[in-house]
Amino acid sequence: MGTQLNTVFIVEDDDLTRTSLVRRIADAQAGLEVTTAVGTCREIRAALELSRPNVLLVDLGLPDGDGLDIIRETARRWPAVLIMVITVFGDEMKVVSSIKAGATGYLLKDDAAVGIGEAIRQMLAGGSPISPAIARHLIRHFRPDTSQSTPPSTVTLTPREMEILALAAKGFSYAETAQLLGLTSSTVSSYTKNIYGKLAVSSRSEAVYEATRMGLINARS
Repeated sequence: MGTQLNTVFIVEDDDLTRTSLVRRIADAQAGLEVTTAVGTCREIRAALELSRPNVLLVDLGLPDGDGLDIIRETARRWPAVLIMVITVFGDEMKVVSSIKAGATGYLLKDDAAVGIGEAIRQMLAGGSPISPAIARHLIRHFRPDTSQSTPPSTVTLTPREMEILALAAKGFSYAETAQLLGLTSSTVSSYTKNIYGKLAVSSRSEAVYEATRMGLINARS
C-alpha cells in the first residue's frame, strides 16, 4: 500500500542552501517530495503556472524581485497552496508583511536546517510553524512594552564568528560549517558558544536573528 506524497516547491537563490533544503526534506521521510527547486521569481512563477504544489517554500531576498510578491500572488490565485517563508530576515516589517500577504509559516534558515520536514508536516496538519525568535518578535509587535527600549548595539564579532553565523543563517549544520571552513565540529561549537555570550542568546536561530537585526551580518537572503 503506497503512501501519498505531498509536493513541495522551493524558491531560494543560494545554490548551496537550495540543495541543502532539498536533501533535508528528502531525508526527513515525512511523505514529502520536492518537485521544483529554483532560484528566481521568474522561474517559480513559470512553475506555478504549470502545476501547484501542496507547499511552497519562499525565500524573501531574490535576485529578480521580492519574495513577498510571490507570496501575495500565490495566496490570491491558488489559496489552497500552503506558504512557508524560509529566510534570514527577522525584522518586524518582513515578518508581519509576510503573514499578511498569506504565509502560514515563518522559519529562519537555521531552524529550517534542523527540522524543515517536521515544520512542513505541522503546516499540512493545520499548524503555523514559526521560529521561536520570530514568535517573540510578533508578541512584541502586537503587545509592545513601552517601558523598555533596545539600546544601540556595541557587540563586536570576530571575522571567524561572522563566517560561522553567516553559514548558520544559510541553514548549515555544525558539521557542514566545519567542513566548509576547515575546522572541527567542536571548534565550531566553541565559536558558537562565544557568539551566544556576546549576543545574550541561547540558540543558533536567536543568534542569527539578533545579529541580523543589529546589522552584524548581511541579511541578503
